[in-house]
Amino acid sequence: MSGTRNPVTEAELHAWIDGELPEERLADVERHLAENPDVAQRFERYRAQRSLLGQSFGPLIDQPLPDRLTPPFTARDPSEKPALGRGWGRRRGAWWGMAIAASLLVFVAGGTSGWLLRDRIGGRTEPLTAAFIADAVAAHRVFSVEVRHPVEIGVDEEAHLVNWLSKRLGKNMRCPKVTRGGYQLIGGRLLADSVGPVAMYMYEDAAGRRITLYIRPSPNTSGSAFRFAQDGGVRALYWQDNGLALAVAGEADRDTLSNVAEEVYGALNS
Repeated sequence: MSGTRNPVTEAELHAWIDGELPEERLADVERHLAENPDVAQRFERYRAQRSLLGQSFGPLIDQPLPDRLTPPFTARDPSEKPALGRGWGRRRGAWWGMAIAASLLVFVAGGTSGWLLRDRIGGRTEPLTAAFIADAVAAHRVFSVEVRHPVEIGVDEEAHLVNWLSKRLGKNMRCPKVTRGGYQLIGGRLLADSVGPVAMYMYEDAAGRRITLYIRPSPNTSGSAFRFAQDGGVRALYWQDNGLALAVAGEADRDTLSNVAEEVYGALNS
């Protein structure tokens, strides 16, 4: 346990992920994460999101601010009434900087960080958010390395697994049992994110390499383009279709993920 005398706080967890946790608390935090897998998974998602943000916008940090974004109120008009009090100019400049930063975060959260692949279905749709991709990548990282408990229900109970996940998500969850690339279904589990229930299937090839399929209900009922994302060594292909948001993730190459996605798409729409 993390201890009742000095319990681990949320602030300490964030300090841990930022690399700023005092060394004397490191063992307590790591023990707390080991004893609370839901917390560990949440902070693994945060780590994935940080990595995606860093990859997309890290090079911009040291760039000078473009002239067109320079605050237009560095000097105050002498005729301006000081009704808002001394220091307003400084606060207004700081507000401008925060507004730019907020706009950048909205840009990232909208899923427009440059992950593009080819369109399968014509028409423009709202892209999936960066949070969804981060969740899918984090789930892959957490569960694909498990030796004894990689899945909650094994493929030997496939009918039960499919019926259970279909009922919880309200959609047909019958996915390919074996892919043309040699990946075989080994089972799946029910997860949850901030939106609600999530289904995750896991596939494994003869060499022990694993691919995960992460699925959650989505308000979008039409199809969307396949899109590609990468976070470190984990790659993901994601799309929306028939009221579902889906992501295939793994350390496999892009073509392999694309082939698996094609088969998943066919199975769910057959």
